[in-house]
Amino acid sequence: MIPVCGPEGPIRVTTDSREAPPAVRAVLFDFSGTLFQIGTYADRIRAALARPVDDAAMDVLLSGLEAGLSDPEVVVAQRARDVSAKAHRHAFTTWYASVPELAPVAELLYEQLKAPEHWVPYTDSESTLIQLRRDGVAMGVVSDVGWDLRATFAHRGLDRYFSSWTHSFEFETEKPDPLLFQHACGELGVDPAETLMVGDHPAKDGGAVSAGLRAYVLPAGAAPGEVRGLDAVLRLVGDDSS
Repeated sequence: MIPVCGPEGPIRVTTDSREAPPAVRAVLFDFSGTLFQIGTYADRIRAALARPVDDAAMDVLLSGLEAGLSDPEVVVAQRARDVSAKAHRHAFTTWYASVPELAPVAELLYEQLKAPEHWVPYTDSESTLIQLRRDGVAMGVVSDVGWDLRATFAHRGLDRYFSSWTHSFEFETEKPDPLLFQHACGELGVDPAETLMVGDHPAKDGGAVSAGLRAYVLPAGAAPGEVRGLDAVLRLVGDDSS
């Protein structure tokens, strides 16, 4: 504390801006692109079509999906897609169906999206969760999603690490709405200032800061089954806990 004095004594007391933040007592994780990634589109498309698709033909289908992201009908369907299970399904099936060859299996591709077996944890996901639990850190999931994720985590044995599940579709809103982060903190019994949000979207996950949390945004680019770089979370929590 630094006193600021005038002729008659202290005028005000200022706080040193270098004062350490409170220790991290809880970590909230995003789902897709943070702890898990879905299997490749090529594998899913071959399974959905139930027939051989050579690489050249697959490239055409994948290019069609990329082009579909700019289709006006698809663009409209993506707006507020995570506020309800119905909107989520509509957004994805509309996108899949923008490729004529995939239109007959659009619903099947969506069911794949929800199927636990198609989601693969990053290789450092469980080791990170194990260490956080050992350190006594509470954990929750906060995800923009259209279905309940507990079965997906349970399929890989990772559900046991989490005490809170916040799915956007159950609240009819999306990140970065402070409601989602505040709900998770409330369920874990921690103050937002003691909580770190970890995700892969600068605006959505980084927006947790507006709710009083700290945030760490992972760089993009990790493929299913690769190392995600979650050791950075352990360093952040360790630094704040020291």
